[in-house]
Amino acid sequence: MELRPNDPETLDNLALALKDLDRLDEAADTLRAALAIEARSDKIHLHYGTVLIDQNRVEEAASAAERALALNPRSHDAVNLMGRIAFERGDLDRALAHYRGALALKPDLADAYNNMGNVLKELGKLDAAREAYLKALALDPDVAGVYLNLADSKKFAPGDPHLAAMEALAAKPDGLSNTDRMQLDFALGKAYADLKDHRASFTHLLRGAAAKRATIDYDETATLALFDRIEQAFSPELIAAKRGGGDPSTMPIFVIGMPRSGTTLVEQILASHPHVHGAGELRTLNDVVLTVRGTDGDVAPFPEFVPAMEAGGLRALGGRYVALVRALAARRAHVTDKMPSNYYFAGLIHLALPNAKIIHTVRDPVDTCVSCFSKLFSAEQNHTYDLAELGRYYRRYARLMGHWHRVLPRGRILDVRYEGVVADLEGEARRIIAHCGLPWDARCLAFHETDRPVRTASATQVRQPVYSGAIGRWRVYEEFLGPLLGALGEGGC
Repeated sequence: MELRPNDPETLDNLALALKDLDRLDEAADTLRAALAIEARSDKIHLHYGTVLIDQNRVEEAASAAERALALNPRSHDAVNLMGRIAFERGDLDRALAHYRGALALKPDLADAYNNMGNVLKELGKLDAAREAYLKALALDPDVAGVYLNLADSKKFAPGDPHLAAMEALAAKPDGLSNTDRMQLDFALGKAYADLKDHRASFTHLLRGAAAKRATIDYDETATLALFDRIEQAFSPELIAAKRGGGDPSTMPIFVIGMPRSGTTLVEQILASHPHVHGAGELRTLNDVVLTVRGTDGDVAPFPEFVPAMEAGGLRALGGRYVALVRALAARRAHVTDKMPSNYYFAGLIHLALPNAKIIHTVRDPVDTCVSCFSKLFSAEQNHTYDLAELGRYYRRYARLMGHWHRVLPRGRILDVRYEGVVADLEGEARRIIAHCGLPWDARCLAFHETDRPVRTASATQVRQPVYSGAIGRWRVYEEFLGPLLGALGEGGC
């Protein structure tokens, strides 16, 4: 850059290095600078789109990918990127079509097979997903991200050749990015957990989580302060003063709770009912909240805008949510929204959607936290990569849920314990269905056979019947859990 500061090729290469260092904002800025100099490079548009999709800027990524294809219609990487964009939009059929199109242009494109495996896993086609991952590894055995996906889709046995391959890759002194090593640590943590080598498993998880935490800008003080602000805003007096308004729709069913607490299991039970469409983790409510404007025209902060909102505003907010979600309903009367962090909005849901149902899943706090800590989440869960931070977050979340139970009408939120579902599936399933005002349907007991896409860290487990093996899981890791147990406090919370 010192020698040729306006060379687009050098800017492009610099951006790729920044991307590998997870410095995505800098990579995007550098690529924009390159495009300002050379706007007709399909390669730079492609790389820009790849950075944008990693930033979850899906529509901007689509524009970049479409520009790359306009400049080079036979760009297999651009077609592959279009598949990732379709995947993020939830259009799984189109995503598969793009990946197959990319492979038609370049049959040895390992990344397209890996991406295809992720779609097939969501669709519940686990054998086909594993086959796709194995094809990717056969073409390129040194891609750490494929091992992470494969590990999540299979159970390791002694002598597993993929474990040996991961260890060999991890032992390489160079050639791996920080992201590669982090992904390998999470994959090895899963593999050694399957083999019941708990020390090796948690050692890898600690290393992987520390690497991930180093890439995250997590402001714990501001995060915990949000809980305080919500409790202060949603007083019993405010709930009483504003009740009776909102949009009257009975369509929404919210499933809230910490990740890995059984939210996916409960949604799958509900989605097995013929009157319910399982929409998965929707950002819709958060997006609608961000449409609320103050008198200055800027986005009004939540929860501070709620006390000033009149009945008409609450009704309009609820109506916007219903209008956006209705398109997903597939002609069914109800739609589930399983975004776990909607527990922030339980009071707002009560006021803006008074006839919506709310189900809160609860699991042993230490099991929940250990399960969160073992997962490399795609987004949202920035508090899960440090045991003490995770424990403090869980404790504050549990306090907020206690607040909601105190200030909202009795029975407004149905608590469902994961351990209770495991012990008495039919009894708990009937209770869930009754809370939603639905007639009983026996298909809810065969939830693992329901054919629908599932996009969560539990996508593999929810394809199995209920099992008890995850109860008390944390005890085999107890020697490592001092920071977590200390943060949770007495009684595990």
